[in-house]
Amino acid sequence: MADGGNGDDAEGAGVRAHVADSWVRSAAAGVHVDTVDAPITLPADALRDHREAHPLARVFPLLDDVLGQAARDCDAVMAVADAAGQLLWVCGSPSTLRRTESIGFVEGSNWDERLAGTNAPGVALRLDRPVNVIGAEHFRRSVQRWSCAATTIHDPSDQSVLGVLDITGGDDIVAPQTMAMVRAAARMAESELARELLVSARHASAQPTAHGGLGVLLEALGRNDALLTVDDGRGHRRTLRLSPRHSEILLLLASAPRGLSGDELAVLLYEEDSSASTLRVEMGRLRALLGEDLLASRPYRLVAELSGDWLGVEAHLAAGDVASAMRAYRGPLLPRSAAPGVVRLRESVGGDVRRAVLTSGRPDLMSAWTRSATGADDYEMWQAQAALLGPSSPLLPLVQNQLNRLDRELGAP
Repeated sequence: MADGGNGDDAEGAGVRAHVADSWVRSAAAGVHVDTVDAPITLPADALRDHREAHPLARVFPLLDDVLGQAARDCDAVMAVADAAGQLLWVCGSPSTLRRTESIGFVEGSNWDERLAGTNAPGVALRLDRPVNVIGAEHFRRSVQRWSCAATTIHDPSDQSVLGVLDITGGDDIVAPQTMAMVRAAARMAESELARELLVSARHASAQPTAHGGLGVLLEALGRNDALLTVDDGRGHRRTLRLSPRHSEILLLLASAPRGLSGDELAVLLYEEDSSASTLRVEMGRLRALLGEDLLASRPYRLVAELSGDWLGVEAHLAAGDVASAMRAYRGPLLPRSAAPGVVRLRESVGGDVRRAVLTSGRPDLMSAWTRSATGADDYEMWQAQAALLGPSSPLLPLVQNQLNRLDRELGAP
């Protein structure tokens, strides 16, 4: 089968692996091959507000100019969806848009593969990589006369997925050039978002700080090796990938602004008693890496204006902005760490996010939680979704299927 330039090898005359896996997921989620439309999960009034508030609204004019016009010229459509698979914009000629309406490929519809079956936007979101789905590879029969190519768009500040860019059309979409064009447009969008972020950062760095302009950003959510970005306040930045142990130490110090004594840090860092000399050796290595001006001792502390991705999540929660907290929460803090202090902090941050989502009364946030590896088997969250969804909601069968799966796995009577 033609590859279409997405980097997957054809398996002889068989089905490509990512397509076969998606078929299995689609069937398990209860999608029927004879279903014609994709479900609408963003009605017109909710769509308008959601679209205006979405970060991709800032780059949609660029995407429409670069890729949307090309789609119109070749009787295809360009679509931009959010990270949940909901189509925010669908652009094309009037005649092509009328044809895609017949399969429910319209603004506000949801193309998560668990709701709409195998399709390029849904699979790209699932795998977080460029994907094409060609004709009969689609799970639903109504979509099999179309082909599509899609790739995800990332937030340059934390590399989380903001959404997906797709072009859908006829047999011409299979050409490798199509995927190259989609990927180039997505990278342009990310570059523009990064430029806006840099302008904001320069404005912020122009403001006086309590540490002479020295600032650090620690990113540890969903990462086993934290990233540390050091800004000297004069326009020079360096980013370091820390070892697991140094990641733990800096996370603990960043969570204790007044600093920690050697004994306090050792208790938080080591599962078993460790000699003071072991900690001193680690701190000596870390000071050699960071420099004397950033890491002080007696007590050990960071001497800089500090920001961290988990602190951003906590700030959103404190402000009552659960949606922003959920977007910023990319996963547990240093998930492989067994350091007692890290474990407590990881459970605290993750627990705060989960409780906020569970009590939010918002099925969309609950759905985002259960799409994560952390929340996929969260029975209480699936139950809460089921209680909030109306009997006619297109999401209800998916939720009920997941509850049934967990009942079977947990051995419920």
